[in-house]
Amino acid sequence: MAHDSEEPRLPTARGPLSEAVARYLRGAGPLPGPDATADADPYGDDLQLALYLCYELHYRGFAGVPADLEWDPDLLRTRAALEGRFLAALRADTPVHDSVADAIADLLVEPVDGTGVSYFLRDKGELWHLREYAALRSLYHLKEADPHAWVLPRLSGRAKAAMAAVEFDEFGGGRADRVHARLFADLMTDLGLDTTYGRHLDAANAEALVTVNMMSLFGLHRKLRGALVGHFAAVEITSSPGSRRLAEAMRRTGAGPAAEHFYDEHVEADAVHEQVVRHDVIGGLLEQEPHLAPDVVFGIDATGHVEDRLGARLLADWQDGRSALRTPLPTPVEPESSP
Repeated sequence: MAHDSEEPRLPTARGPLSEAVARYLRGAGPLPGPDATADADPYGDDLQLALYLCYELHYRGFAGVPADLEWDPDLLRTRAALEGRFLAALRADTPVHDSVADAIADLLVEPVDGTGVSYFLRDKGELWHLREYAALRSLYHLKEADPHAWVLPRLSGRAKAAMAAVEFDEFGGGRADRVHARLFADLMTDLGLDTTYGRHLDAANAEALVTVNMMSLFGLHRKLRGALVGHFAAVEITSSPGSRRLAEAMRRTGAGPAAEHFYDEHVEADAVHEQVVRHDVIGGLLEQEPHLAPDVVFGIDATGHVEDRLGARLLADWQDGRSALRTPLPTPVEPESSP
């Protein structure tokens, strides 16, 4: 397997937008015109992959793509057009609460029907379901905490200190072996998955790309700092109970100790983070900038919206006995037995 700092390769295009962006990154063609963006499905494979390609230049880039393209003016204009289409759809399609308090109160209530993805994986999931779930989530978890780090220069006082404290935990508290992205790579190893950064991009469905692109969208724009804090709150507040169910799924299926540990770690850590985020990150932000309350609500509710879309896609595919991935995963390599 490649070293985890190696630049990933460019993925296969999924339509004219992503094809044009990929060609431009290779220095082999023009960017898509404004009409192509205006007519594209904002949640579709083509637009979401094109946007992902633009955003990834701000993370690790791609093999063979010049680093200078991160700030290429023409590419930034294309990215802005893609973002505008995506953000307009999110704002139009996300049902929003009346207040931050109401949005958070709903996050604290576990659904009584228990029909979400974590319930399915806990109660019925097989190893192949867990492998697909981990492959999809690797697009975020192998860069875990990175999109949220962009908000730090845009905060001050209590909100900044609290956000930095939570991020410090996410980055392992100063220990490389405890960085959450490293822990997720260990989980993937237990599941027989390639841990190379970006390896599973071609397999990821559009719904999974949406969840990652939304974080990058919020993180890269100072004007959306409230939405990023809302997204962060939604993730941290809902993580602990969901992680408990996923840890149980890993134990029930015999996925392996590292697979169990990743979610066990999040059960404990995120229970603490929830309190810090609610009282100090959100509280501190709104104490200084109360006008950002609608953005915080939007970030919370947009997170629920895109996660519900992904969950519905996964459950529809899995309950019909089919893969939720665009391309099949390789057969896992069994560990060699001792003589």
